[in-house]
Amino acid sequence: QPDNQNDFHFPADMDREMFKDKKMIGILKTIFAGGSTGLSAANVPQPHRLHMATCAILLEMAKIDGEFDDIERQRIVSIFKDRYRLSEDEITAIIEASEEELETSIDLWQFTREINKNYSPDEKIGIIETIWQVAYADGRLDKHEDYLIHKLSDILNISHKHLIDAKLKVLSSCRS
Repeated sequence: QPDNQNDFHFPADMDREMFKDKKMIGILKTIFAGGSTGLSAANVPQPHRLHMATCAILLEMAKIDGEFDDIERQRIVSIFKDRYRLSEDEITAIIEASEEELETSIDLWQFTREINKNYSPDEKIGIIETIWQVAYADGRLDKHEDYLIHKLSDILNISHKHLIDAKLKVLSSCRS
C-alpha cells in the first residue's frame, strides 16, 4: 500500500526488469496513446501512464525558458525517486518515452487529460508543487514558466489560492 496518496508502487507480481529493456519505451508510448501492446492490463500498471503524463509536463516546464540544464533534469529525477519511489532505470525509461511523446505532440492536452482523469484534487495540487519545484530549480522564475504553470493550473482545475499556496510551500522549502 502507498504511504500517502502521492506515492505509487508497482504491483508485487510486476516484473521491474522490463524497464531495463529499451522496448519498454515503445510499450509505454503505445499504452499512453491508448493503443494495444499485446500486454494485459494486469501486466502494465496504471501509474505508468500517469508517470509519463507528469514527466512530460515537468519536462515542458524545464524546457519552456529555452534552457534545459542538468539542475532541472536532476530535479525531475529527484521528484520521481522521492515522490514515486522509482529506480534510475524506471526513471530513465519514463523520461525518454516522455521526451519522445513531447516531440510528436502539438500541445499538453493529452497529458493533462490523463492527470485530470486519474488524479484526485489533492494529487493534482501535488503535481503543481512538483511543477513549481522544476520552475525554481535554477533559482528564478522565467515569465514563460510563470505563464505555463498558471495555464496548467487552470487546465488541471486548481484554484488560484491552491496554486499560490503550492508556490509558497516550494519557495519555503527552497529557503530551508
